[in-house]
Amino acid sequence: MPYQHLLITTDGPITTVTLNRADKRNALALNVMRELTQAMRTVGNSGARGVILAANGPVFSAGHNFGDMAGATLEQARELFTVCTDMMNTLQSIPQPVVARVHALATAGGCQLVASCDLAVAARTASFAIPGGKAGLFCHTPLVAVARNVGRKRALEMALTGDAIDAATAAEWGLINKAVEPDQLEAATLDLVNRASRGSALSKGLGKQGFYRQVDLPQQQAYAFAVERMASASLSADAQEGIAAFFEKRAAHYVQLPAERDPLG
Repeated sequence: MPYQHLLITTDGPITTVTLNRADKRNALALNVMRELTQAMRTVGNSGARGVILAANGPVFSAGHNFGDMAGATLEQARELFTVCTDMMNTLQSIPQPVVARVHALATAGGCQLVASCDLAVAARTASFAIPGGKAGLFCHTPLVAVARNVGRKRALEMALTGDAIDAATAAEWGLINKAVEPDQLEAATLDLVNRASRGSALSKGLGKQGFYRQVDLPQQQAYAFAVERMASASLSADAQEGIAAFFEKRAAHYVQLPAERDPLG
């Protein structure tokens, strides 16, 4: 389908979804978030093996569009942040690994977007902020995603001060996987998404979706979930093919199935 605010390109098994509102600093207006959610669901149900989330223009994303909030009713504000939450959750619910390619500032909801991707690579010139602490509206929803990447003290430092951190600090804190020179950003992101998407597509999808299901559970519950998932997954055709290939000292030949959503919900 045609998109108004996004560019979608496919190169072999990798699909790139690019925010394309440079004149609006790629602000996450309501219609942009709905479009990005639909695009990710479409890619998630395709045969793509990996996804890159990128942006055009001088800013990766400036976060929420204040025009959607100015004078809004409570119900309108709830809808805005519910749509945003659905978009963030969609990034983690599709089976393919999603890698953010961050070339410039990602702030507020834009920082949340990076934190919600499975992996992220940034140019050393990029920076990250959840700046509500400097102004009149605290970054409540961005803090949910950021805290799950960098931990409580660092997340609260970002949220309470509103100060930006550079890409090297973001990598040290765990908000991104690595910071690279700007001219190496595309190659480094492509390398990471290719490495993250190799092997069985079915196994990879179950693994990603299983991770998000167990990561915030108490340890006993997490193991109970993981045991059931790994036991059932070990019976799949791809798992048995990988085991046979190991014993026979040959390359594995996995079934190339279309991407599917987590069968366990």
